[in-house]
Amino acid sequence: MADNKNLRINEQIRVREVRLIDDRGEQRGVLSTPEALKLAKDLNLDLVEVAPTGNPPVCKILDYGKYKFEQEKKFKDNRKNQKIVKIKEIRMQPKIDDHDLDFKSRHVREFLGEGDKVKVTIRFRGRELAHTELGEDVLKAVLDRIEGQYMMEKPPSMEGRFMSMVLAPKSAPKKPDVPKSNESAPASAGE
Repeated sequence: MADNKNLRINEQIRVREVRLIDDRGEQRGVLSTPEALKLAKDLNLDLVEVAPTGNPPVCKILDYGKYKFEQEKKFKDNRKNQKIVKIKEIRMQPKIDDHDLDFKSRHVREFLGEGDKVKVTIRFRGRELAHTELGEDVLKAVLDRIEGQYMMEKPPSMEGRFMSMVLAPKSAPKKPDVPKSNESAPASAGE
């Protein structure tokens, strides 16, 4: 359906005839606009243009206030259920100490545990660019340290002076369990 802000209702509809859908969702055929408007007024409802690009435009008889409220509620519910995936980046160099590698790998594991994707990047400086195999070794070492907790989304590849890979969590992040007995307590207290 069209965007709520662009919907024309009742007298705003300026075409000669419209294809009408009544309040029960049944096709009523092509009617003149004044006739369709009269049917809507007789039912104490609104005539709403839902498909203005049709030939003739499609109009529906409905309660516009209720319709608008339901559309806004659907929009809010969709936004609430939307999972925003963040990509965290961990940067290293090919000459990294074991302790630092453990530390960075622990961060990668934490980010994956929280449900975020992780981009692991090796930055090559100067002559290090001639030895990209060292960067591959570092990335393999990271994968060994976090084994079983990731899915490879993008394998290691060179992008200019950087070698990077993208990892995604293997499973959804664990959410704390809420006991169901607490949910029913307020309902029984009100009776």
